[in-house]
Amino acid sequence: MSYANPDALVSTEWLAEHLRAPDLRVVDASWYLPALKRDPKREYAERHIPGAVYFDLDDISDSNDPLPHMLPPLEKFASRMRRMGIGDGNRVVVYDGSDNHVSAPRAWWMFRVFGHADVAVLNGGLKKWLAEGRAVEDLPPLPRERHYTARRNDLLVRDAEQLKANLTSKREQVLDARSTGRFNGTEAEPRAGLRGGHIPGSLSLPHATLTDPATGLIKDADALRKLFVDAGIDMNRPVVTTCGSGVTASGLALALHLLGHRQFAVYDGSWSEWGARADLPVER
Repeated sequence: MSYANPDALVSTEWLAEHLRAPDLRVVDASWYLPALKRDPKREYAERHIPGAVYFDLDDISDSNDPLPHMLPPLEKFASRMRRMGIGDGNRVVVYDGSDNHVSAPRAWWMFRVFGHADVAVLNGGLKKWLAEGRAVEDLPPLPRERHYTARRNDLLVRDAEQLKANLTSKREQVLDARSTGRFNGTEAEPRAGLRGGHIPGSLSLPHATLTDPATGLIKDADALRKLFVDAGIDMNRPVVTTCGSGVTASGLALALHLLGHRQFAVYDGSWSEWGARADLPVER
């Protein structure tokens, strides 16, 4: 079975061939948990795909919200895109420096939330690009500001109150991208002050399983579909994805989109919000 939406991924070969296309914009959206002790900004400054601009998940967020990298106001997103030289009509390719597409899908989802559908993730990311000996540079580009129109699509976003109401209605399936240990509450959360466990009734599909460890590529359509079905997901019903802070949940959203699923959304606050609020129930 082929992907229903193959345009959401591009290969390193395709990107190398189209890198100088005038309508293409390449984005490095690398982000890492503090425990990994990796500095994505420094790594970007040291080497990035030629012409790539840096997409800072922590900066392109709601600075008035105490939760980590929550979606920014529409005006802020549009302003940042203009400053990065991304405009209406551009095709955007997003990558990151992880082993399994940790943060690039978050940027992919954000673009789609704000109405930019012509966006894809680089399959294999920077790791595959480097392994193939392809060109990198250490100087940031000097983009020319462009007009960018943002229109927010709230169908792709869920908040805590909607998830709380869903506990009763059960209209949407909730799928958690965190590790099995964090989902079960047997592994400590990386952020202090959060309870262990998961949203009652939610299912588990660890984000890392979406990538083939041998190749670093997102698994093919048949393998992805099997992962969702084995996790207990009914592919004919709506799905809300969640994780620690809305980052790897976007990887599940990307996989659902690749499979042609049309009713998916990301819980933006994810466990950083749910696990911190004593008024919200937890299941182990």
